[in-house]
Amino acid sequence: MFDEEDLDSIRESRAEWESETLDPWLERGGERKDDFVTVSNHEIDRLYTPEDVEDLDYEADLGNPGEPPYTRGPYPTMYRGRTWTMRQFAGFGTAEETNERFHYLIDEGQTGLSTAFDMPSLMGLDSDDPMSLGEVGKEGVAVDTLADMEVLFDGIDVGEVSTSFTINPSAAVIYGMYLALADQQGVPREQVRGTLQNDMLKEFIAQKEWVIPPEPSLDLVTDTIEFAVENTPKFYPVSVSGYHIREAGSTAAQEAAFTLADGFAYVEDAMDRGLEVDEVAPQLSFFFNSHNSMLEEVAKFRASRRVYARIMDEWYEADADASKRLKFHTQTAGQSLTAQQPLNNIVRTTVQAMAAVLGGTQSLHTNSYDEALALPSEDAVRVALRTQQILAEESGVGDTVDPLGGSFAIEKLTDEMEAEIMAYIEEIREMGDGSVRDGVLAGIDTGYFHREIQEASYEYQQRVDAGDEVVVGVNQYQIDDDPDLDILHVDDETRDRQLARLERVKDERDDEEVETTLEALAEAIESDENTMPYIVDAVKAYATMGEIMEVFETQYGAYQEKIGLA
Repeated sequence: MFDEEDLDSIRESRAEWESETLDPWLERGGERKDDFVTVSNHEIDRLYTPEDVEDLDYEADLGNPGEPPYTRGPYPTMYRGRTWTMRQFAGFGTAEETNERFHYLIDEGQTGLSTAFDMPSLMGLDSDDPMSLGEVGKEGVAVDTLADMEVLFDGIDVGEVSTSFTINPSAAVIYGMYLALADQQGVPREQVRGTLQNDMLKEFIAQKEWVIPPEPSLDLVTDTIEFAVENTPKFYPVSVSGYHIREAGSTAAQEAAFTLADGFAYVEDAMDRGLEVDEVAPQLSFFFNSHNSMLEEVAKFRASRRVYARIMDEWYEADADASKRLKFHTQTAGQSLTAQQPLNNIVRTTVQAMAAVLGGTQSLHTNSYDEALALPSEDAVRVALRTQQILAEESGVGDTVDPLGGSFAIEKLTDEMEAEIMAYIEEIREMGDGSVRDGVLAGIDTGYFHREIQEASYEYQQRVDAGDEVVVGVNQYQIDDDPDLDILHVDDETRDRQLARLERVKDERDDEEVETTLEALAEAIESDENTMPYIVDAVKAYATMGEIMEVFETQYGAYQEKIGLA
């Protein structure tokens, strides 16, 4: 971007500045610490100049917004056209309670719904399962049958709202329930909008929620992709999720690399199923974390778009622009929230949300300040939503596209992030003998991802313990008494109410029809058919989540992780 004569002049100017201005200044007072690093322990230089971006090719590396490689944004006008979708995560107790929270958020100006499920639902268990005791409705909403889904969306037109479902091992069942609900409401399936997390590879890498082993889990994900391509073109059947990889302790580059690798694995598996890359890729979405180091996070988002566009073009020969355009949701970093001085979390969340917006996210969830203590209260949820609204309406941060683009620091950090991401992806591909999918599965089997994340997490915690990484209110600036917050409590009667509905559904349904649909599902699994039509039939018969997932577990067996902490 600069000719050699300009660069020579800049080098001379910098050398003169260092000897005549910087060195005397450092001799008088020095700097406040020996090294400046990001949350990921990536070193930040004192000063960035055109020397740092001398190899940058504007057209090839940046381009214009809405054009490959999408470094500057996936759409031409970005937030000048419309702001990002404000999609606050919500779910607790019974379907009635979460439905009330949904309506509250819509009334407060939220533009998309996002559903949190309780642990039994996440693990494919019914609320009356002995393993569910003590967990029903405690960290999300309990959903056992289609009857719960009917209550959850009472008064909400699923043809008008876009809904995200954060669920993985049993995601196909929730997808089936949502489609059954759309059918009940008379909404054509091609109009159904939303996102299913459904990222099982990430589960085996980081979050550790599973029912059946990795390969059949991947098959089930691909069933949903294939079904969505044919039936729900506006619905994203997979949200490839780096969020939980980062929450487990990864660096920013690991988060991006492992997430993109999972996405490429799903593309390869669908293509092996006979789908075209330009059918599959446009229906994939991604989900990233936004942490405290603003410059690093912005660089991560920009580099991820560039890597994705190039690999989709060069490795998978995608033709459609939509196949090369990385679209993602962002959530602020839950791991960064502190129980000490919880109101400080409002500031942390604001910084992280700003990074996501500066990085070009398509939708955003801002964490509530009390989430280190309990499920978010109504007041805390309102503050979290208002944080987004203030950024959108008052800050002006979305008035220009890619506002940090062209910053010497941002462009250098983006280049460095791209190189680190690519090094990981190439390593994973090599583990699979040229297949990213096979490399991801091999990495899960051998504990590769586990070890990489564990080492990064341990290194970070060492810095916190030593005081090198400051956590305000925790290892510096402590106070004796924290404010007494009015936090949300899910009462013990929640389980009783949920069990009563489940018992009523079981009493009123046609047991013979349930058994017929479950047997048909088992036969579909044995004959390698796409299981989604059979899952939809089962949920319409009011088969339970646990009954449907038990069919898969009977066919494939349960999964236990083989590796330890080595």
